[in-house]
Amino acid sequence: MRRSQRSEPGEPADFDDHRPRPEGNLPAELNAFVGRAAELAEVEGLLAEARLVTLVGVGGVGKSRLALRAAATGQRSFRDGAWLLELSAVRDPGLVAYALVEALDLTDHTGRAPREVLLEQLAGRQLLLVLDGFEHLVDTCAPLVRELLRSCPGLRVLAAGRRPLTVEGERTLTLGPLPASDAARLLTERAAAGSSGFALGAANEADVLEVCERLDGIPLAVELAAGRLGALSPAQLLARLDDRFRLLTGGSRGALPRHQTLRTAIGWSHELCRPAERLLWARLSVFSGQFDLEAAEYVCGGHGIDAEDVLDVLGALIEQSVVVREDAAAGARYRMLDTVRAYGQEWLEAAGDGARMRRRHRDWYMGLATWCELDWFSPRQAEVAARVESELPNLRLALEYCLTEPDEAHLGQYLAGTLWFYWVGCGRLSEGRHWLDRSVELDGDSDEADEYTESRLKALWVLGYVAILQGDTVGALAALQECRDEADRTGNAVAAAYAVHRTGCLALVSDDMERAEQHLRDALARYREVGELNSNVLMGQVELAMSLVFQGDLVSALALCEEVDEICSEHGESWTRAYALYVLAYAAWTRGEHGRARELLRECIAIDHAFHDLVGLVLSIELLALVTASEGDPAEAAVLQGAASPVWESVGLPLFGSGYFSAPRALCEQQAGELLGRERYEKCVQEGRRLTLDEAVDRALAVRVRRHTAPGPGRIAPPRPAPEGADMRKPAGSPTKNGGEAAG
Repeated sequence: MRRSQRSEPGEPADFDDHRPRPEGNLPAELNAFVGRAAELAEVEGLLAEARLVTLVGVGGVGKSRLALRAAATGQRSFRDGAWLLELSAVRDPGLVAYALVEALDLTDHTGRAPREVLLEQLAGRQLLLVLDGFEHLVDTCAPLVRELLRSCPGLRVLAAGRRPLTVEGERTLTLGPLPASDAARLLTERAAAGSSGFALGAANEADVLEVCERLDGIPLAVELAAGRLGALSPAQLLARLDDRFRLLTGGSRGALPRHQTLRTAIGWSHELCRPAERLLWARLSVFSGQFDLEAAEYVCGGHGIDAEDVLDVLGALIEQSVVVREDAAAGARYRMLDTVRAYGQEWLEAAGDGARMRRRHRDWYMGLATWCELDWFSPRQAEVAARVESELPNLRLALEYCLTEPDEAHLGQYLAGTLWFYWVGCGRLSEGRHWLDRSVELDGDSDEADEYTESRLKALWVLGYVAILQGDTVGALAALQECRDEADRTGNAVAAAYAVHRTGCLALVSDDMERAEQHLRDALARYREVGELNSNVLMGQVELAMSLVFQGDLVSALALCEEVDEICSEHGESWTRAYALYVLAYAAWTRGEHGRARELLRECIAIDHAFHDLVGLVLSIELLALVTASEGDPAEAAVLQGAASPVWESVGLPLFGSGYFSAPRALCEQQAGELLGRERYEKCVQEGRRLTLDEAVDRALAVRVRRHTAPGPGRIAPPRPAPEGADMRKPAGSPTKNGGEAAG
């Protein structure tokens, strides 16, 4: 988490002088960048002149690496950093805008289309977007880039692909092969970094240069060749390579087209693999993006490769640069470069094994999602969140398979519903809505087999949950009513409980507190009857507490939340617990226990920020502002209010348009404004608005009260906890992470 320097409240911070520049999401380089000095300078020059620069060239020529190096070199010229969007793992054109929202870390809890979110949130930003691997989605990417460039004057795009985007104002740079000397240096450095201990010398220099010439200086082909120098000398490697090229050119030494040169080099590398390595190469092509060892063992093991042998064969492919190992938050991960993966896919289909491998891939990720849902209610919540985040490209691929293959719709509904905890709890409402809508549209036949009906019911109540959090009352009602009716018809008590629960949640955010209480009590009784206990059930208890708070029954609400806190602590559950702590903090503030309220809110903020739960986070910051004002620091309270404002833009209607939730903010604004004067109050608010999300969290966690005295002119007295006509749109949807584990 980046830490910011703190200025005095009311004194605007100069971004250029006092704040570290955001670094974006560019990956660290794993090995040395070789050559390309002239091209790098040309890219930098083009970016200074044009807002869209596209690097084009054949596969494997180094477009992505050059784009990333140019972005890393120039990112400090952009106030809001440089950001990478890799599209090679995105197959569905409808997910391009979602992928960009995700890459830019622009979490949005509203029901707005992702394109609208991008246009709004990028309008005032200065950043460089690196768009890599877009060629298979050019018809979607080109109009999106055009619209963003027209509407966002601070945006520049550096694209890398095999063809231009063909957008007005685009400048292109065609990337050619490496010069012989640079290619030789690349081969030498990569071979020396491997296990061969290779060194360039007078005895092998001529052969090395000849190898690079035969490979046309294409970096990927050179790196594949370097992976062979552990077993072959440069002379042996050259002889084998020459044999392959002569076969393709009829014995002529004439050069092949570059795309054929790369394909030839990949095919040659493929031929040199042992049978088990070629088989694993083909099977690994079924993955999208990164994968881990366990997935490879399950999906690719059997029928020619024992699962216990996958690790050794995978290691051999890594040594040969066919597979790349990367370290991630979830542990060691592996991936194949697109060109290498495409070659493997051709072999997989030629062997007639593609359909079986795609089914095994689907089965693995269905199982992974099921395990993660169950493990969400445990001390491993953070691990689960990181795991699903890293597996998202493969989960998308599994969802797409289920929703496009005949007779697989029920599995798509199950998978989309099972990932409720990720859609709701990790800031992915929009994408979750995309998959849930698609899944329930496929089939509405109520006369299906039970397993089909259960999957659909789960997708329906999760869809209702997501729609509530997005403020889509009509969509939520439709989904929940269908779920309730069908659950009653089929006798599915678990699905009925979730439907009743979410109907109560909808009443809660609609300011109908009596009805919310009625439904939530009913749902909790149903959960007890069927033995259901998980994050979703406990969130229902917190939501019931909220309805009671807003009806003035603070004692009962506290008892409910203290019980939730205890159960969550026993199970190691953090996300739902943060919402219980929020209610407890509110209660502490009403009793004048400001220190206790601050302590609880700090814990809420830390948890919510870790899960990227913007709803819980912004509510906690709003309440912390009131606590801060009550402690005697109205200036810092105004800064915190300002910091909360941009977050609400990502969540939706500020404070849900609720009288209940708006009361603390209105009170804080009124009294802080009176104490500071309107002009200074507004300066403090603007200072808070300039904070990034990380800086706002750091500020909230680190703030120290300037004046901590007895009640007087600088302190704010607590208002009544339940103003008339209030609305609460938060805990009900408390949005972010609690949905129903193994529900119908």
